[in-house]
Amino acid sequence: MPEISEESGGGGGEEQAVHVAVGKSVQKAVDLLHWTFRRFKSHPVVLLHVHQPSSTIPTPLGRLPASQANEELLYMHRREERKQTKNLLFNYLDICSRAQVKASIITIENDQVHKGIIELVNVHGIRKLVMGAPPYNCMKVKKSSGKATYASKNAPTFCEILFVYKGKNVWTREASEGSSILQSTFRMRKTTETDMPSLNSSHNHESECFLSNTFARFNSYPSDALRATSHNRIWDIGEQDHNETTVSSPADRVSLSHCTSNANSFSSESFQCHLKVEEQNLYNQIVEIRAEAETSKNEAFMELLKGRRLESEALGAINRVKTFEAARESEVNLRKEVEERLTNTRRELEEVMEQKERLGKELHRAMRNVAFLDCRAREAAHRQKEAARELGLIQASLGTLKHERQKIYRQKEEAIRELECWKSHGQARALNGGDPNSVITSTNFTEYSLSDLLAATYNFSESFKIGQGEHGCVYKGEISDRSIVVKKLNPVNLHGILEFQQEVKLLSKLKHPHLVTLIGSCLEAWSLVSEYMSNGSIQDHLFHRTNKRLLTWKIRARIAAEISSALLYLHSSKPEAIVHGNLKPENILLDSEFNCKIGDFGICHIIPEETARCPSFRGTSERASAFPYRDPELSTNRNKSSKSDIYSFGVVILQLLTGRPPVGLESEVRRAMLSGELASILDPLAGDWPMFVTMRLAELALQFCKVNGRDRPSLTPNMVRELEQLYLAEEQPVPSYFLCPILQEIMYDPHLAADGFTYEGEAIRGWFRNGRETSPMTNLKLSNLHLTPNYALRRAIQDWLCQSRR
Repeated sequence: MPEISEESGGGGGEEQAVHVAVGKSVQKAVDLLHWTFRRFKSHPVVLLHVHQPSSTIPTPLGRLPASQANEELLYMHRREERKQTKNLLFNYLDICSRAQVKASIITIENDQVHKGIIELVNVHGIRKLVMGAPPYNCMKVKKSSGKATYASKNAPTFCEILFVYKGKNVWTREASEGSSILQSTFRMRKTTETDMPSLNSSHNHESECFLSNTFARFNSYPSDALRATSHNRIWDIGEQDHNETTVSSPADRVSLSHCTSNANSFSSESFQCHLKVEEQNLYNQIVEIRAEAETSKNEAFMELLKGRRLESEALGAINRVKTFEAARESEVNLRKEVEERLTNTRRELEEVMEQKERLGKELHRAMRNVAFLDCRAREAAHRQKEAARELGLIQASLGTLKHERQKIYRQKEEAIRELECWKSHGQARALNGGDPNSVITSTNFTEYSLSDLLAATYNFSESFKIGQGEHGCVYKGEISDRSIVVKKLNPVNLHGILEFQQEVKLLSKLKHPHLVTLIGSCLEAWSLVSEYMSNGSIQDHLFHRTNKRLLTWKIRARIAAEISSALLYLHSSKPEAIVHGNLKPENILLDSEFNCKIGDFGICHIIPEETARCPSFRGTSERASAFPYRDPELSTNRNKSSKSDIYSFGVVILQLLTGRPPVGLESEVRRAMLSGELASILDPLAGDWPMFVTMRLAELALQFCKVNGRDRPSLTPNMVRELEQLYLAEEQPVPSYFLCPILQEIMYDPHLAADGFTYEGEAIRGWFRNGRETSPMTNLKLSNLHLTPNYALRRAIQDWLCQSRR
């Protein structure tokens, strides 16, 4: 590639100008400029750009061809395109300015970029052009039809074109020799042609102006000032320079006419010498004129930039003054608002201090009253304890007296019964000649005939049948205007006549307020006659609630106490304890006042033990409903005992609490007790159960239902008395300081921790065993993990529990 000399350019001056073709691709243009800066150091740069108007314009309905748009819309779109082009070119000038390279801009508007570049080369006589190109092999084979190929074929021979690809010179089209003379002539010809309207009729006036727009050179102006003015004034300056850059000087025209008029009078050699001299003179004149024009334009542009900068600074100062005034006014308003709020806050603070002082005085008076009331409360509690102790002694004495009276009463009744028995036995023997198999009668027990029972039950009619028991059918009857119940037993598996009479006679002697009274018997019908209970069984009230009165919790608690009293009477019978053996809700009957009486007691004595153990008898007589109440130990040991009744009694208590079927009920209540959710399984139809009543009943029932009979407690007078007191006591609210903060239950072993709070001993120890060293109440770390028993609180809780149970 030949080196560029100073006189080989078309721009004049000491250093030849290098023209660089830049387009819309900023990255490609920047790479091209940087390569030019490195290759042609200290040479001025002229940026060539061809503005290609878009053929369509955007509209709300889509893109519309420019020929179909109205003039106003087209004008606005073209102005926006030129504005974007100005911004792009000034960015390129900014890059040159930062690289400290003198730069100027020449633009033209053309529909085809490659033709626009060739037109700029011809008009301005460009002698050295740098432009982007495809790779070298594409240029060699000349298969590309792009801008580079078109420029290499159609550019004037005096123009040297350097094609650059990715920062490398891939090819150079060198200029032809002797092209300087033709260049001047060609430029004059092109300049003359631009003055002829007929040759440029293809472009309108707007395109002509845009084609000839040029930008003055910038001698490394500061980038800030350049950017401040570039976006607003670039096209105005270009339009002012329109005439200066497009109109050729008169000297060029005179020289051209002079040369053509004398062309025939000179020889070829003298013509060439004269033409060179004239060309050099014209060229020097043009250079001087352009230098002066450029100097004037630079000075005007500098003055314009300075004026714009001063105008911008003045506007900025005005805006800052306005902003400062607004901020000052806002600050004054804010200060007034803050002062008002501060005044209000001080006033409120004074009111709060006065209220605090007033409340402090009231609190002091209240504390004195609390201390006085506390003293009085301790005195009252001491008196209450003394009264409770005396009351306990009195109740114990009354209980002893009551027990002795009941004992004397039973002894008296037994003596009377024995006396009556001896009398009746003697009379019977006298009437029957001493026959021992004669019928035994007494004043309180009646032996009915079969005809009496048939008349009372209408021949054992199905309409009078009220139940099917495990050992026979149950009928309701009427005898002497008295309602009775006839239980007709199956005679197949019973004792003999004499044994049956003896057992019935023994059962008739059992008298207790909560045992169904046995009125009489009928040997012919193998039947037992007892009193009629008008309110049916508790089974009807718990599970068949149609037209039945609901059982409240007090009635249920009372029923449990009455059952315990009756069982205690049976189990205390002498000389041998009587076992019910079939205790379940169907056999617990209620009278008109809802007092409970146990029926079917002693049936196991009537049926022989051998018969009861017979599988065929069990299969026909024992119903599935009796299994949940059956003692688990009877599966291995068939001997029934009082502990068998205790198990059945526990299941009945659980049903009174929950109103649920007996199957799996013991496990369900035990789980609820362990999880503290006993209240969730209570029967809602019983009303609001007092918690201490339900807890005590559930505890006793679970003890009664233990699988091993040895673990079940026996009924005692104290236990019966406790059950009688449960339904008489009203629930008292538990003081909050009696509850463990962790378990939320009454504490039985209170211990004081390092945080000053009292917890249930096992609960706080479990808290520590889980690796915690913080307080359950404050969540702060404890100073130590020592626990101190709180004996005073324990005594207070025990006294409260005793008073609640009383």
